[in-house]
Amino acid sequence: MEIIVRPGDITRERTDAIVNAANSSLLGGGGVDGAIHRAAGPELLAACRRLRETTLPEGLPAGRAVATTAGDLPARWVIHTVGPVHSVREDRSETLASCYRESLREAARIGAASVAFPAISAGVYGWPMDDAARIAVQTVRAGTEEVGEQIRSVVLVPFGEAAERAFRHWVDA
Repeated sequence: MEIIVRPGDITRERTDAIVNAANSSLLGGGGVDGAIHRAAGPELLAACRRLRETTLPEGLPAGRAVATTAGDLPARWVIHTVGPVHSVREDRSETLASCYRESLREAARIGAASVAFPAISAGVYGWPMDDAARIAVQTVRAGTEEVGEQIRSVVLVPFGEAAERAFRHWVDA
Protein backbone atom coordinates (compact mmCIF):
# COMPACT_ATOMS: atom_id res chain seq x y z
CA MET A 1 0.00 0.00 0.00
CA GLU A 2 1.33 3.38 -1.00
CA ILE A 3 0.96 6.17 1.57
CA ILE A 4 0.88 9.68 0.09
CA VAL A 5 0.78 13.01 1.89
CA ARG A 6 -1.17 15.50 -0.20
CA PRO A 7 -2.19 18.60 1.74
CA GLY A 8 -5.26 20.51 0.70
CA ASP A 9 -8.99 20.08 0.53
CA ILE A 10 -10.18 16.51 1.10
CA THR A 11 -13.45 17.27 -0.70
CA ARG A 12 -11.48 17.51 -3.97
CA GLU A 13 -9.69 14.18 -3.63
CA ARG A 14 -10.32 11.78 -6.50
CA THR A 15 -9.90 8.63 -4.46
CA ASP A 16 -12.53 5.89 -4.37
CA ALA A 17 -13.43 6.89 -0.81
CA ILE A 18 -12.78 9.81 1.48
CA VAL A 19 -12.99 9.60 5.25
CA ASN A 20 -15.15 12.06 7.13
CA ALA A 21 -14.10 13.03 10.65
CA ALA A 22 -17.76 13.02 11.64
CA ASN A 23 -19.61 13.61 14.85
CA SER A 24 -21.70 10.77 16.22
CA SER A 25 -24.97 12.22 14.87
CA LEU A 26 -23.71 11.81 11.28
CA LEU A 27 -25.80 14.84 10.38
CA GLY A 28 -23.03 17.32 9.63
CA GLY A 29 -21.13 19.75 11.78
CA GLY A 30 -18.08 21.97 11.59
CA GLY A 31 -14.56 21.47 10.30
CA VAL A 32 -13.96 18.56 7.92
CA ASP A 33 -17.44 17.18 8.61
CA GLY A 34 -19.17 20.41 7.59
CA ALA A 35 -16.95 20.85 4.53
CA ILE A 36 -17.71 17.33 3.31
CA HIS A 37 -21.45 17.71 3.86
CA ARG A 38 -21.50 21.08 2.05
CA ALA A 39 -19.51 19.78 -0.92
CA ALA A 40 -21.47 16.51 -1.17
CA GLY A 41 -24.86 18.16 -1.23
CA PRO A 42 -28.20 16.87 0.06
CA GLU A 43 -27.69 13.27 -1.06
CA LEU A 44 -25.07 12.71 1.66
CA LEU A 45 -27.28 14.08 4.42
CA ALA A 46 -30.16 11.92 3.19
CA ALA A 47 -27.93 8.82 3.30
CA CYS A 48 -26.83 9.68 6.83
CA ARG A 49 -30.42 10.20 7.93
CA ARG A 50 -31.30 6.74 6.56
CA LEU A 51 -28.51 5.24 8.68
CA ARG A 52 -29.87 7.01 11.76
CA GLU A 53 -33.38 5.74 11.00
CA THR A 54 -32.23 2.15 10.49
CA THR A 55 -28.92 0.68 11.66
CA LEU A 56 -27.56 3.55 13.80
CA PRO A 57 -30.48 5.05 15.73
CA GLU A 58 -28.15 6.11 18.58
CA GLY A 59 -25.52 7.49 16.19
CA LEU A 60 -22.06 6.23 15.32
CA PRO A 61 -19.83 5.40 18.30
CA ALA A 62 -16.27 6.76 18.46
CA GLY A 63 -13.76 4.50 16.76
CA ARG A 64 -16.25 2.85 14.39
CA ALA A 65 -16.78 3.50 10.67
CA VAL A 66 -19.63 3.32 8.19
CA ALA A 67 -19.82 4.12 4.47
CA THR A 68 -22.38 6.08 2.48
CA THR A 69 -22.70 7.46 -1.00
CA ALA A 70 -20.58 10.55 -1.73
CA GLY A 71 -23.22 12.71 -3.36
CA ASP A 72 -21.60 15.44 -5.48
CA LEU A 73 -18.03 14.66 -4.37
CA PRO A 74 -15.49 13.25 -6.85
CA ALA A 75 -15.10 10.17 -4.59
CA ARG A 76 -17.56 7.27 -4.86
CA TRP A 77 -18.04 6.84 -1.11
CA VAL A 78 -17.70 8.72 2.15
CA ILE A 79 -16.55 6.66 5.12
CA HIS A 80 -17.68 8.30 8.34
CA THR A 81 -15.74 7.78 11.55
CA VAL A 82 -15.99 9.51 14.90
CA GLY A 83 -12.69 10.39 16.52
CA PRO A 84 -12.24 10.80 20.25
CA VAL A 85 -11.90 14.15 21.96
CA HIS A 86 -8.33 14.45 23.26
CA SER A 87 -7.95 14.15 27.02
CA VAL A 88 -4.90 14.71 29.21
CA ARG A 89 -6.47 12.53 31.95
CA GLU A 90 -7.42 9.50 29.84
CA ASP A 91 -5.47 7.77 27.06
CA ARG A 92 -7.83 7.55 24.09
CA SER A 93 -5.12 6.63 21.56
CA GLU A 94 -6.65 3.21 20.88
CA THR A 95 -9.96 4.81 19.92
CA LEU A 96 -8.17 7.15 17.51
CA ALA A 97 -6.25 4.23 16.00
CA SER A 98 -9.54 2.34 15.69
CA CYS A 99 -10.90 5.15 13.49
CA TYR A 100 -8.16 4.46 10.93
CA ARG A 101 -8.35 0.65 11.25
CA GLU A 102 -12.14 0.53 10.95
CA SER A 103 -12.13 3.00 8.05
CA LEU A 104 -9.63 0.81 6.17
CA ARG A 105 -11.77 -2.25 6.86
CA GLU A 106 -14.86 -0.42 5.62
CA ALA A 107 -12.98 0.73 2.51
CA ALA A 108 -11.96 -2.86 1.77
CA ARG A 109 -15.52 -4.07 2.42
CA ILE A 110 -17.01 -1.68 -0.15
CA GLY A 111 -14.30 -2.40 -2.72
CA ALA A 112 -12.33 0.85 -2.57
CA ALA A 113 -8.78 0.67 -3.92
CA SER A 114 -7.86 4.18 -2.74
CA VAL A 115 -8.90 6.15 0.32
CA ALA A 116 -8.15 9.66 1.62
CA PHE A 117 -8.00 10.56 5.31
CA PRO A 118 -8.06 13.90 7.11
CA ALA A 119 -6.21 14.36 10.42
CA ILE A 120 -8.91 12.76 12.57
CA SER A 121 -9.46 14.41 15.98
CA ALA A 122 -6.68 16.96 15.36
CA GLY A 123 -9.03 19.90 14.82
CA VAL A 124 -11.74 20.93 17.27
CA TYR A 125 -11.30 17.64 19.17
CA GLY A 126 -7.91 18.96 20.28
CA TRP A 127 -5.57 16.05 19.54
CA PRO A 128 -1.93 17.27 19.30
CA MET A 129 -1.02 17.21 15.61
CA ASP A 130 2.27 15.31 15.89
CA ASP A 131 0.65 12.54 17.92
CA ALA A 132 -2.38 12.43 15.63
CA ALA A 133 -0.05 12.05 12.63
CA ARG A 134 1.98 9.32 14.37
CA ILE A 135 -1.12 7.31 15.23
CA ALA A 136 -2.54 7.75 11.72
CA VAL A 137 0.59 6.65 9.88
CA GLN A 138 1.44 3.76 12.19
CA THR A 139 -2.13 2.45 12.10
CA VAL A 140 -2.41 2.73 8.33
CA ARG A 141 0.89 0.88 7.90
CA ALA A 142 -0.25 -1.87 10.27
CA GLY A 143 -3.60 -2.04 8.47
CA THR A 144 -1.85 -3.10 5.29
CA GLU A 145 -1.53 -6.63 6.69
CA GLU A 146 -5.26 -6.90 7.30
CA VAL A 147 -6.63 -5.43 4.08
CA GLY A 148 -3.90 -6.96 1.93
CA GLU A 149 -3.64 -5.70 -1.63
CA GLN A 150 -7.28 -4.57 -1.75
CA ILE A 151 -6.36 -0.96 -0.95
CA ARG A 152 -3.51 0.20 -3.13
CA SER A 153 -3.16 3.79 -1.93
CA VAL A 154 -3.92 5.88 1.13
CA VAL A 155 -3.79 9.64 0.78
CA LEU A 156 -3.29 11.61 3.98
CA VAL A 157 -4.76 15.09 3.53
CA PRO A 158 -3.47 17.37 6.29
CA PHE A 159 -4.75 20.92 6.43
CA GLY A 160 -2.10 23.58 7.05
CA GLU A 161 1.69 23.66 7.12
CA ALA A 162 2.15 22.31 10.65
CA ALA A 163 -0.11 19.36 9.88
CA GLU A 164 1.71 18.69 6.61
CA ARG A 165 5.10 18.70 8.39
CA ALA A 166 3.84 16.29 11.05
CA PHE A 167 2.41 13.83 8.53
CA ARG A 168 5.49 13.96 6.28
CA HIS A 169 7.73 13.35 9.29
CA TRP A 170 5.90 10.14 10.21
CA VAL A 171 5.52 8.89 6.62
CA ASP A 172 9.26 9.38 6.06
CA ALA A 173 10.24 7.84 9.44
